[in-house]
Order: sequence, then structure tokens, then C-alpha cells
Amino acid sequence: MSKSFNLHAFKNFFSSTSASGMILFACLILSLIIANTPLGDGFNNILETQLGFENSAVHLRYSVALWINDGLMAIFFLLVGLEIKREVVEGELSSPKKAILPIICAIGGAIVPALIYGFFNGGKPTIHGWGIPMATDIAFALAILALLSDRVPVSLKIFLAALAIVDDLLAILVIAIFYSSELHYMNLVYAAAILGMLFLFNRFGIKNLFFYLIPGVFIWYFVHHSGIHATIAGVLTALSLPTTEDDTESPLEKLEHALTKPVNFLIIPIFALANTNIRFEAGMVEGLFTALGMGIVLGLVLGKPIGIMLVSWLSVKLKISQLPERADWIHILGLGLLGGIGFTMSIFISILSFSDPLLVQEAKFSILVGSVLSGFLGYMVLNYSSKKKNINPPA
Repeated sequence: MSKSFNLHAFKNFFSSTSASGMILFACLILSLIIANTPLGDGFNNILETQLGFENSAVHLRYSVALWINDGLMAIFFLLVGLEIKREVVEGELSSPKKAILPIICAIGGAIVPALIYGFFNGGKPTIHGWGIPMATDIAFALAILALLSDRVPVSLKIFLAALAIVDDLLAILVIAIFYSSELHYMNLVYAAAILGMLFLFNRFGIKNLFFYLIPGVFIWYFVHHSGIHATIAGVLTALSLPTTEDDTESPLEKLEHALTKPVNFLIIPIFALANTNIRFEAGMVEGLFTALGMGIVLGLVLGKPIGIMLVSWLSVKLKISQLPERADWIHILGLGLLGGIGFTMSIFISILSFSDPLLVQEAKFSILVGSVLSGFLGYMVLNYSSKKKNINPPA
């Protein structure tokens, strides 16, 4: 009976909406512990190990860390893209007024943090890092939202996912324009041609998933070799998959169901394990009060919610958009705070911004502090919102 009870408890845990979030944060803590013990060097060696193959025609040999961040996370973005498209066709984003809100919120949530960073770092060598506080880490933000389970409206998950995707697209665009030393345009042409073929498959009514996923791998390859962050390939492939407006299970929904558990319980925890191994060093706390540290922390903790709240309030006031279903302004504040979770894309931009290893480490620690503060405050606000009713919008 005890064995049966344990098995039942195990199944209940993995079927709960908060389970993936709990596993993700356990991996985050484990990664920080490993990085600050004698195991840290060995773990970094594993992440730097080269895997794959290459020859004169094909280059597919990369570090374990890159396979995780550009390969596995492309699958994560594929899943998120599937969810977004389904909601656009038949769900929370099917109304133009609802669909436009996360787009303009992402823009506001990117501009204000960059301005705050520029205020502290204007005229200094660190100004080149203005893109660091712009990005939202969609995996961690959605994980915190998952911890709240049914205490917040379901529409908030879709809204946050859409906002974070647009946010990441903006960050990728910023990297491509301002931080990439060289773009290989022919690879982008190849990727665009394959994507066009996928949309033709959709139009001709082809429903076999292999006709989309195999070319999707080639899109990933060419996008990666173009100099643009390869995870965008997951979103692009997702947009090409066919779906329906009725209850019939479409190829898109079939793939979405197949990917949900592997992504939530395997890919995202691996991502957290690989990307939060930040080693604490002397002087890091003092670095939070430098222009670089203040620009990043305040950009994430204050800039994100201010930017998101401001543009959302203006757009609703002007009747350009409307809030997600059953959402109040306190929910938007909470999501704005969750938008301040930077992590991966912010760390990636910090590496591109500075050649000085000390500045990179200072930036990483500031990103960690700003992201943790944003996540904690966002969780607290949204948890509080579940106890309040009939919150009125600002006058």
C-alpha cells in the first residue's frame, strides 16, 4: 500500500501545474551551489566540452552549453510558439485588441530599462551594455507563474508568453544590429526560403508533422549560421504549423501535447542548471552600486514594470487594446515585475558587450540580483492579487 501511495503521490506531483517550476528552481539553486564549490571547475569543463561533427560543408560541432542554449531552447521556443499561434487562432489572442497589448508592452518594457541604464552609464565605457536589461527570460518568468497555479487567470500565462517572445525578438534584433560583428545574409535567405516552403505545405493542407519538423531543423541550422540567435527558428517553425478553430486535434495541438512534459521537466531544468552557475567573488556586492550594477538592477526591477504598466495603461485608455480576460491592473504590475527576470539573454548580451572579464562577472551578478528581486516581487504581487477582487484601473 505504501508503494502504491508513493507512486500515486509521484504522479500527482508531475501532473501539477507548479511541479515544473519547483524543479526549475531546484536546478537553479543546485547550479549556484556547484559553481561555488570545488565542483565548479569540473562542471564548467563539461559545459565547454565540444560535441558534434564538422567537415568542409557542414559545421555542427559546438560546446555543450551552446547545444543547450541554442539547440534545446529552440525546442522550448517551438513549444511557446505553438501555444501563441493556438491562442491567436482560437483563444486569448484571437481579438486584435488583446493581441496587440503584449506587443506594445514588450516594446515599452524594452525601451524604459535601456533608458534607465543609459542614465547611469551615459558617457562611460560601460554604455555599450545598454541592451542588457531589455530582455525577459521567458523560461524563468513562466516558471514563477506556474508556481501560482490557478491563483491567477489562465490568460496571464498566454499574455506573458506573448510578451516575452516579442521581448526576445526585440533582443535578438538588437543583438543582430548593434552587437553582431558580421551577419551572413545568404544563410538568412536559405532559412526564409525553407520557411516559405513550410507555409506552402500548410496552405496545401499537408498535416504530417515530419514535413514541418525536418525542414525546421534546417531553418535552425541556417539561422544559427547567420549570426542571429538560433532560438528564433523554433518560433518561426511553430507559426507554419496548421491548426483549426474547432475542437478537432490539429497537427499543431498534437505536437504541443507531445512537447509539453519533455520541455517542462527536462529541457528547462537543464537550461537552468547550465546558465545560473555564477561564481560569487570578492567585490561583487560593491559592484551592484557602480553605474553598471545600478543600471542593470534598476533597469530590470523598475524599468520593466514601469515600461509595461505605462504603455498598457495608455493603450487601454486610448482604446487601442484591452486587458487579458479576468485580469486587473495589479496583474499587469505583477507581470511587469516578472518581465524583469533577465538571466540568459541578458547574460548573453553582457558577454557581447564587454571584453573585460571583470565587467562581465559584475554584469552577471547584477543580472542575477535584479532577476531574483524581480521574480520575488512579481510572485508576491500576483499572489496578493489572488486575494483581492475588483481592482480598478488607474484614473
